[in-house]
Amino acid sequence: MSHRSAARRRLMSTLTGRPGPTSARRRPAAAAAALVAGALALAGCTAADAADGPTHVTVVLDWTPNTNHSGLYLALERGYFTDAGLEVDVVEPGETSGLQMVAVGKAQFAYSVAEGLVPAREQGADVVSVATVIEHNTSSLISLASAGITRPRDLAGKRYGSYGSELESALIRRLVECDGGDPDAVQMPPLTSDDFRIGLTAGQYDAAWVFDAWDTIRLRDVDGLDVTTLAFADHTDCIPDWYTPLVATSAELVEEDPATVRAFVGALAHGYRDAMDEPDAAADALLAAAPELEPELVERSAAWLATRYADDPAAWGRQDARVWTDFVAFLQDNDLADEGFDTAAAWTDEFLP
Repeated sequence: MSHRSAARRRLMSTLTGRPGPTSARRRPAAAAAALVAGALALAGCTAADAADGPTHVTVVLDWTPNTNHSGLYLALERGYFTDAGLEVDVVEPGETSGLQMVAVGKAQFAYSVAEGLVPAREQGADVVSVATVIEHNTSSLISLASAGITRPRDLAGKRYGSYGSELESALIRRLVECDGGDPDAVQMPPLTSDDFRIGLTAGQYDAAWVFDAWDTIRLRDVDGLDVTTLAFADHTDCIPDWYTPLVATSAELVEEDPATVRAFVGALAHGYRDAMDEPDAAADALLAAAPELEPELVERSAAWLATRYADDPAAWGRQDARVWTDFVAFLQDNDLADEGFDTAAAWTDEFLP
């Protein structure tokens, strides 16, 4: 299984409480000694601040480099972090997640998702979202056009390839029921492969959860499959919008070194504004950092995201209290978050330019 595939499975199992065999992320409620041990495995990726030089910070990706990270790599390439007095190390997640690294002080920033940050906070990790990377959720359910799935209720009687997440099940059931279908009629066999092209064309499942900026573009525009998608963003009358991915830091860093947080977020925002204005440059920066990626996919994805990182480049990173409140309420309605969860403490926009 590829690193990206394993990361996707870790992401989707965040809220299950029963991580599957491919899930490598320990939950933040694990003993502190286990967290520190896992973090120390990546200790070579961090650096102490120099007394008379730039401030060193480490940012942990949520999986392998992709176009969700284009603004970060463009900001690095153009020296925006250097101009802000920062020296930035970028690392990929290993056995220890980015939020865990931030929680134990082994990294200063991490790319993550709202469905990861909420349980992390509930389990004692005082992590805070300081920016959303994309203004709206870009998830979709993808299927071959021949499957005839054109609206959520069409999933009844079909096979949905499942990651095994309780959040995932709750969302699919809500979508189908809201559209007048029978959620109990949706079959949810486990995914046997994260290669969606094989899964769909070999009949392993009829639909799967994908991210349009990467998976849909690959299948539809690069591989040329005749597919249809049900975008989550088109059904927010039934399910919530939420921030995936986002950038998080620790409440401790916010309290003790707000200048570093402001400098990092400001330089990052500059990079993403540039990525919106210059998608070709964003693609080039990502490919320079990760030359193993497929150029056509990266270029198409960068162009697609250029209009979706934010409605207005000047407002990149802004979060909406209603989005957070509605998402947490959905989790609570499905027993996936405590009723007393402090939503307001989970995010802040104060460091955005």
